[in-house]
Amino acid sequence: MANGHTHHQTDVVIVGAGPVGLFTVFECGMVRLSCHVVDVLDDVGGQCTALYPEKPIYDIPGFPKVDAAELIVRLRAQAAPFNPVYHLGEQVQALEPATGGFWRVTTSQGTVIQAKAVIVAAGVGAFGPNRPPLDGIEAYEGTSVFYYVTQRELFRGKRVVIAGGGDTAVDWALSLAEVASHVSVIHRRDKFRAAPESEARLKALAQAGKIDLVVPYQLQGLEGANGQITSVIVSSLDGGTRKIAADVLLPFFGLSMSLGPIADWGLALERSQIAVDPATLAASKRGLFAVGDVVTYPGKLKLILTGFAEAAIAARSAYSLIHPETPLHFEYSTTAGVPDA
Repeated sequence: MANGHTHHQTDVVIVGAGPVGLFTVFECGMVRLSCHVVDVLDDVGGQCTALYPEKPIYDIPGFPKVDAAELIVRLRAQAAPFNPVYHLGEQVQALEPATGGFWRVTTSQGTVIQAKAVIVAAGVGAFGPNRPPLDGIEAYEGTSVFYYVTQRELFRGKRVVIAGGGDTAVDWALSLAEVASHVSVIHRRDKFRAAPESEARLKALAQAGKIDLVVPYQLQGLEGANGQITSVIVSSLDGGTRKIAADVLLPFFGLSMSLGPIADWGLALERSQIAVDPATLAASKRGLFAVGDVVTYPGKLKLILTGFAEAAIAARSAYSLIHPETPLHFEYSTTAGVPDA
């Protein structure tokens, strides 16, 4: 990981170290382009690492099932031979044209990187949890209030209260019911916004007494001390209240997402996504490309595997821009192998 307040020069800066960003490193390496990678999170993997490392993904070719965390380990290993430089815990603050056809990227830590091409693989952009409006909740965050689950073992034997009615809330209720001493699910309606089979399993566990469905209720307050909650107070629509003994509160009210500084780079946007040419993945400024969930074009599918294909196209587009005098001879990896970094 590079230190801040340093100057670097490279072929490509990749903004975002999620699965598509990591595969972009590999694809750039296959055409002998060097890369620096910037991500605001402290580790690679994007949402796969921060939000659902233990959840299985089923649509990665060749893997009938792979946990998100394992996918990231394998993608990082695949990129490693090309010696990418990672700038983690840093956000790209400024992107400006520099002399000689370069772009100058400046991060929140003062790192300056000059590159001939920038590939934005920022996923949904900067993301953070939608916090419930509870007085004093900040005092419990990270100790007994969590917005993401990274290791379900941390909740073994605990009294867990989950708030929310979407897939994340229901999926984690089903999973944590296997390890927690007690699971309560708070939702303001009896109907959940989750996959029908998941909702059916949730209600079957509730009928069997394995999960307590607290509906229709909503969060009202917390009790506890020194960062540790002891109970969650909920209120019904008619004003009645209940107190639920708890060791942990998991509020799953979705993510607030924004492009952050990317929105100020003067790129053509459509509904907070970067408009690109699907033939080249080029954005509206020369030398800037984008891949993955952050891009939009007619027929775009928001799938990791689509982002992987876009990474291959963007890497070759960047090569053509950086080395216009040397046409790229297309070869399959089975023929070319992995070039020396």
